[in-house]
Amino acid sequence: MAEKEASPAESSSPHRNPLFEDGGPLSDPLERRTIFAALDSFHQYRKNTHYNTTHRRRQNLYALPSAQWQMLAAPPISILDTLNAVDDAIDCNGDLADAIFQLGLTSFGLSEEQEESSASSSPPSKEDRRREWEWDWRGKAKANDLSKAHSTIRQFYRDWSAEGYALEVKPLLDTILSDLKRYLRDDAEAPSLLLPGAGLGRILFELCLRGYNATGNEISYHQLLASNFILNATQYADQYPISPFAHTFTNVVSRTNQLRRLTVPDVHPASALSAKLEAGEPVGEMNMTAGDFVLSYSTPDCKETFDGVVSVFFIDTAPNLIRYVETVRNCLRRGGVWVNIGPLLWHFDDRVSGGGGDEEDDGDNDNDHRNDASQSGQKAVDGHNRIHNPTAPHDHGSQTHSPSHNQDQHQHHDDTHNHSHSHTHSHTTTMTTEDKGIAEPGSFELTDEEVIHLVSQLGFEILHHEILHDSNGNGNGSNNDSRSVAQPSFGTGLGYMQDPTSLLQNRYRCSHWVARKL
Repeated sequence: MAEKEASPAESSSPHRNPLFEDGGPLSDPLERRTIFAALDSFHQYRKNTHYNTTHRRRQNLYALPSAQWQMLAAPPISILDTLNAVDDAIDCNGDLADAIFQLGLTSFGLSEEQEESSASSSPPSKEDRRREWEWDWRGKAKANDLSKAHSTIRQFYRDWSAEGYALEVKPLLDTILSDLKRYLRDDAEAPSLLLPGAGLGRILFELCLRGYNATGNEISYHQLLASNFILNATQYADQYPISPFAHTFTNVVSRTNQLRRLTVPDVHPASALSAKLEAGEPVGEMNMTAGDFVLSYSTPDCKETFDGVVSVFFIDTAPNLIRYVETVRNCLRRGGVWVNIGPLLWHFDDRVSGGGGDEEDDGDNDNDHRNDASQSGQKAVDGHNRIHNPTAPHDHGSQTHSPSHNQDQHQHHDDTHNHSHSHTHSHTTTMTTEDKGIAEPGSFELTDEEVIHLVSQLGFEILHHEILHDSNGNGNGSNNDSRSVAQPSFGTGLGYMQDPTSLLQNRYRCSHWVARKL
């Protein structure tokens, strides 16, 4: 009997595991390329950052007249010593990038070693070489992917260092908790919350720690890989030292500031959750889904499934805010609450007519990096984000998550955490809609007043609206809540991955509003 001919996936896939089968995230060529590019960008982080940060500066230094570069190399400037110290800091950050990369390989059943071609009497055909290239994660990262890895490492400062959390995240969290306590229905023992654009998962984790059943949604595999690592794979608090500002050479007060090291995570997630349980205090379930927010949560299966939606620095990632509002309305239960905090740095304000975007873009729109956010401290244009150890297919409702790649639809997988940090994987292959989510043509930008009007027009009652006050009590906007609400101090605004010692301080004055679904 003739043997069954191997399918292209069977003949070219380096691993036989369910992630490569139909329905696994690596079965779709576009999604596979996105995953491989994210993995490769973390793998290349160390080498790429050394080259672009210190190697080029050494070249520029030695291009000066000899007397000048020797003057700079001598004390007290000692610029060569500075570059050596920056190299050490890059290696420090590289250890974190390597750890994220290694966990990602394991999560997707990939090998770090180059797969050898099977022995054959004839050289591989062009088609064989093409298949081998498609199934190899190496060399897939483009410049945009490398920039995303760079920004993601820096984002650990914001979400998971004690300093960044205190300056940039805790004021947001305190406001969210106050809103949920005041406005969320109290008839549910453990309210369910959805956090689109969950990033590295700090607010998601903190809400779970306080007893909410919280689900994060992310589109960026850079963020998914990184959040999976910090939430599931760290062993103890302050495990990894990082130098988040080492590669920034502008607006620096001193080399001490530039090279200072912090540690992440400031809180070990598993230990914190275990401590709460041991103390007899309830904690919530923590879940993460990967994919385009609109495609993931505008479906009938998601209709009226959450008590609340919390969007933080998120709604301005929408090319079409109407679709975001409609999606929130779809997944909120009647009477459910939507808490929003953030600026309006519309991420698609430079989209060309027709909505095609840059053909070099990978389509997940998770780090536009306009004005080099990672260098200046501006908000990285990070559409949304997450992953979390996909080890085996597991059906738990089979939502469809389909981020788009240059307007080509494909599925993303669902990754789930609970308070014990176990993980399941869900992925569906059936997708009949032509909906392309954030890759749909067309975009528009609204003012804060117009956003409030639109939300009201689409079936919500605005309960509270303000531009968050600075430390002097200044601010504007309307407050539709007749009760006096004590707000945390936002100073002159919030930074986003901002070096607090920099001569350049970028700050966001945040619009804060709460809406109830009618």
